[in-house]
Amino acid sequence: MAHKTGGGSTRKNRDSVSKRLGVKVFGGGKVQSGNIIIRQKGNKFYPGVGTMQGNDYTIFSVISGKVEFKKKLSKKVVSVI
Repeated sequence: MAHKTGGGSTRKNRDSVSKRLGVKVFGGGKVQSGNIIIRQKGNKFYPGVGTMQGNDYTIFSVISGKVEFKKKLSKKVVSVI
């Protein structure tokens, strides 16, 4: 029996591609209608006035304006004014 595997392919050399999550436009930043504000997994931030949430929990703007982050009933809410 061999004590080591042959010089072929390795088993531990795999890694997943990063998903580029996070805040894309910060508070006070200007957005146009349809711009992505936050990419997230699950509801870390909730949509507020002038924003909507996609199927993958992405928050995007529905109107043009400035981004505003608030805390409302201990939830983080993103709005566009």
